[in-house]
Amino acid sequence: MALSLREDRKGGPVDHFLALLQDRLPLWLRILHNLTPGRGRVTDNLIFVARAGIDHYVEVQSAALPAFTEPSVTVRFRKAVRDSGLGPMAEILPLAAYLEAEQRLGRIVASADPQATARLLLAGCFQHAYYEMFVGADAGPTRDNAAVEIVRELRLEPSDGGHGEGKQKAEQEAGRGSGRGSGRGEPTS
Repeated sequence: MALSLREDRKGGPVDHFLALLQDRLPLWLRILHNLTPGRGRVTDNLIFVARAGIDHYVEVQSAALPAFTEPSVTVRFRKAVRDSGLGPMAEILPLAAYLEAEQRLGRIVASADPQATARLLLAGCFQHAYYEMFVGADAGPTRDNAAVEIVRELRLEPSDGGHGEGKQKAEQEAGRGSGRGSGRGEPTS
């Protein structure tokens, strides 16, 4: 992944940010791509992802802020990210695929929208990192506690704890044609 935004000056905040991103992004994406449906507890897997996400965002955001003080740099960065395919969907899609596979196994609620859930989990991580960066780590929950809270509040566990009844319910709902509402994550009635 080689993103280049400035040819005029080396060693500035943009170059530092890009170097950090190029170093850290592959590890972060590998964590997301290595999630294995059916292995371990879904909640534990997602807490691990949330904790890693918070760490990733804290590190990357701290380098990003000084890099984007010029609007022209921001525009070039957006274009480079789009052209490289490394925009938000690069992290949303593997997490959503994992969630969808766990849903098919009956290990998360049938009413969850996997892509929306992935976005919410990542947004929670990003927000915690943002607040930590601006008001300090002691102003909110620890990173570990924040990861647990983010995952818990997604409320993904089936009422049976993911032991098969959720899968049967999902199959029954699919048979009735109720599915997942409008496809935007609304619960079925």
